[in-house]
Amino acid sequence: MRILYVLNTLAIGGAERLVLSLGERMAARGHEVRVVALGPERPDELPTHLEVTRLGMDKHPARAFSGVTKGARILRQFRPHILHSHNFHGNMLARALVLTCRSAKVVATLHNEYEGGRVRMLALKLTDFLTECSVAVSQAVAERAQELRIVPPEKCRVILNGVDIASLTPDEQRRASSRSAMGAHRDFIWLSAGRLVPAKDYGNLLLAFSQVYAAAPETQLWIAGDGDAEYAEALQIKAANLGLTPAVNWLGGRRDIAALLDAADAFVLGSAWEGMPLAIAEAMAMEKPVAATGVGGVGELVERCGLTVPPRDPHALARAMLSIMNTPAKARRFLGQSARQRIVDHFNIERKADEWEALYRAVCGGIS
Repeated sequence: MRILYVLNTLAIGGAERLVLSLGERMAARGHEVRVVALGPERPDELPTHLEVTRLGMDKHPARAFSGVTKGARILRQFRPHILHSHNFHGNMLARALVLTCRSAKVVATLHNEYEGGRVRMLALKLTDFLTECSVAVSQAVAERAQELRIVPPEKCRVILNGVDIASLTPDEQRRASSRSAMGAHRDFIWLSAGRLVPAKDYGNLLLAFSQVYAAAPETQLWIAGDGDAEYAEALQIKAANLGLTPAVNWLGGRRDIAALLDAADAFVLGSAWEGMPLAIAEAMAMEKPVAATGVGGVGELVERCGLTVPPRDPHALARAMLSIMNTPAKARRFLGQSARQRIVDHFNIERKADEWEALYRAVCGGIS
């Protein structure tokens, strides 16, 4: 099969990691694979061996038109069997491009419970006829999409996110060296990872951590992720106003997540909305107990291997964090080991690649 993946950027993020990981596995299985990124090249892009074309699109009408034209040319030249799109802008571009190459079959992925306001929902609903199916990354996302009527039930599938188990294996030596390099000392380290965007609700996390820090001063919160500079500054000001400056380490965008997870004692996410966060899956694969808001597919992912609480409730999140910290070390290790086993059994990227490949074949009528 010829498969063309369409997404916004290749910047560090869960959807981007999933697309590249899936694409590389499809290429290894003998399929022809290309990637189209809507935006320009960025310094924080994830590395890949796949052929990537960047359309250089942004809000400027001329560059947007130029990007669509370039995308249509790529489609006509490559003539993919599958046009697999991601996120709102990627999904909308793929639907526009397929009009220039009707032999391509559009498979749209919905990564989040919240894809935007009413205008976006209407756009997805009105253009759904251009797709073969939509795939949600969790049951919660699928139910929300059907509730909003942006995709009919008969065209909606669920394929849970997967992670690369082989690259996420705990290493005691790496843990010791990472903690030493990061100045962890004997503190209990909470790690949170994700872009500095409203969906992740770091304000909620900071409020929760202020309560944790007051109860247990030998605690640090590490936040790995970048975002809009103004928004990031506002969060740092909030942390300072809460008296958290000595205890919060803003790490920026990082590619050494496995090393950071090794160094950490537990993982926390305070999101307002989600799809199926790979950051939690990666933490579980690294045997870390998890405290998180039970939004989107978080509950489906964590089950009994962590604690989930309502969103926008910092008191509940703080209680969950303190509960994990007060759990005896042996019990925490068992919880972490159970978390890894759950990822191995249900969220291994190799098995998810099998599911995606089977869907591609079904959509294409058995083309190999």
